[in-house]
Order: sequence, then C-alpha cells, then structure tokens
Amino acid sequence: MVSVPSFLLRKLYVKGSLKNTDTGFQFQLRNSLGSGYAHKMMPLEIDDEVLEITNCFFWQNQKRQCFDQVSESNTFTLAMNSDITIQVDNIELNSDPHKITMAFDVPGLGNLRFDFTDQPSGI
Repeated sequence: MVSVPSFLLRKLYVKGSLKNTDTGFQFQLRNSLGSGYAHKMMPLEIDDEVLEITNCFFWQNQKRQCFDQVSESNTFTLAMNSDITIQVDNIELNSDPHKITMAFDVPGLGNLRFDFTDQPSGI
C-alpha cells in the first residue's frame, strides 16, 4: 500500500485560516496535491485531546456534513485546487497556538493522518 507522508498532507492546511466562530472554530483546507476522497473520517484532535466526532463538520457542495456521516456512498471529497471548510462546534480556542490533528481513511492508501500548529484569529 502506498504511503503519503504527513509533511505532504500538512500542505492541505491553509496557514492562518484557524479562527473562532460564533459556534466554535473553523479552518480551511486547500487541495494542491491531487483529487481524492475518504470514506471514513476520524474525529479531530486538539492538543492531543480527541474531540467528539459529532462536533466535527465540513462544508461540501454548500452542505454542512458531520464527520460521522462519511461512508463509501457519502465520501469526503477533496477536489484539486478547491477549498473546504472544517468546523468544530462547542469549542472555542484560546489565543495560544494549538496543534490540530486530522485523519481519514482513503481507499488504496489506508489511514492518512497529519497535524498542523497555528494560532487562532478572531478572539
């Protein structure tokens, strides 16, 4: 099985996009690596603490979907050169830098995982 190094996946994160919102926080991913999709999402981690998957969402085709709704028939798709917003409800980040870890299962590649560290804006 082909492996994708986390330093390459880290390039998906749009630096400086981490910000607090009225309902929690969000950040952006931009795919410049190649189109792909996942058929399973793992819960996000903040500073090595696993979040409730039911609080983790993404926007795709102008529709908000929960990470736990991703399946083989309802994939998380990262089209080439497109942006996707990841949202987390019920958690507000303080102004310190935070390490965020994201993982998903991609057919033919297995479980891909990467992290990034950034400081939120909008506090």
